[in-house]
Order: sequence, then C-alpha cells, then structure tokens
Amino acid sequence: MAGHSAWKNIKHRKAAVDKKRGKVWSKCSRAIIVAAQKGGGDPHFNPSLRIAVDAARAANMPRETIEKAIKKGTGEGVEERYDAVRYEGYGPGGVAMIIECLIANANKTAADIRVLLDKNGGKLGVPGSVAFGFAQKSQVIVSDGATEEKLMEHALDAGAEDIQGEDGTFQVLGAPADLIALRTAIESAGMTVESAEIVWIPLQAVSVSAETAAVVERIVDALEDHDDVQHVYTNMT
Repeated sequence: MAGHSAWKNIKHRKAAVDKKRGKVWSKCSRAIIVAAQKGGGDPHFNPSLRIAVDAARAANMPRETIEKAIKKGTGEGVEERYDAVRYEGYGPGGVAMIIECLIANANKTAADIRVLLDKNGGKLGVPGSVAFGFAQKSQVIVSDGATEEKLMEHALDAGAEDIQGEDGTFQVLGAPADLIALRTAIESAGMTVESAEIVWIPLQAVSVSAETAAVVERIVDALEDHDDVQHVYTNMT
C-alpha cells in the first residue's frame, strides 16, 4: 500500500484546509445534512452523523450551527438536500484523482470539475476509471500523547492495519467498518484524535517531477476551493 504517498497527501490537504478556513464550516454542514438525511439525527445511532459532527467540532463549528444542520437533514428546519457524487479523473503525469462531492446540481458541478481539470492539463474520466487503483480505509490521525508502541498496543485489537507517522503525529488505517472502534480505542488510551474519517488510499504511488507535482497541487487546491467538493485524493508520491 502506498502509505507514504497517502501521508504526503494528508499533509497537503490539511495545509490547504487551514488556508481556507472560511469554507470549512459550509462543507461540514453539508456532510452533517447528508448524514442526517440518510440515518437520522441521533449521532449515537448514526455512525456517519457522528463522524460528520466530530469533524465539525474539530473545525470549531458552534454547537448551534451543528444542531441547525442536523435539523435541516431531518426535515425539522429549512430543508436542504445534497447528493453524494464521486468524480474520477487524471492530472498531469498520469496522476489519478478521486473527487468526492456533495452537490445540489449535478450538471453544474460536473461542468465545473471538467473545466478545472481541462484548464490544468487534466481530464475527467468515467466512473470506475480510477477507483480500482485505490482502497477505501478508515483513517484516524492521532497527535498528543501518541507513540507508535502505544498505538500498536491499543489500536491493533480494534482493527488497525497500518500505522505510520512522524513528528508526533500518526496515521492509523483500518477497514471502513472499524472507524468508530479505532477512534474509541485510541481516545480511551488517552491519545488525541485530530480526525477520523473514511478515505481513499492509493494502492500504488505515481512519482512525478517537481514541476508536475506543483501543477497537480494547484489542481487539488482549486478543486478543494469549490463549494461542492468535500475531499480530493491522488496517488501522487
């Protein structure tokens, strides 16, 4: 598994999100709305909603705003509906991309994504053209109080398949169904969880030149700046 590539992508996306803090709450709200639409408004019985709420709290979203988003999803407030859509494509150098969106207008979003890729030497692919080169995994990012030995002691029994890290921050990967168990085991051991989500991990990394990497990073930044885009994953090393 191309874990090191995934780790670089994580750090890049985190830096991009930090620069665009103003858009984060809107994206978190959409995730909460969709999760509540699908599984109800109680995070204790809706794991997807719990993950979305935890992400919103990590972004310092006010409790009132979170509650309002839940009510929109359950139909108690002003209803907003979004559909989860995954686009697949390629950037320069054959870099594969998975672009996860929550959208209200499929035609407009698809056109926007196509333009963003085309103008930077990329190409929008058909469904399935890229996803076969990735695996969906639970990903827990752990910081304060974490060591590799401590994580191995507490996370392996909860389903951890891979643990990597540097500078006191670690990435723990497992099966998608084990996300809540992993997070609970890690937090119960006194370690700080920065984020817990389902992600796409590349099965094989693609190495590109520094110039091509810079172009791909600009594409990722532009995509993540789009209101409908939730996450962008690449197999770039």
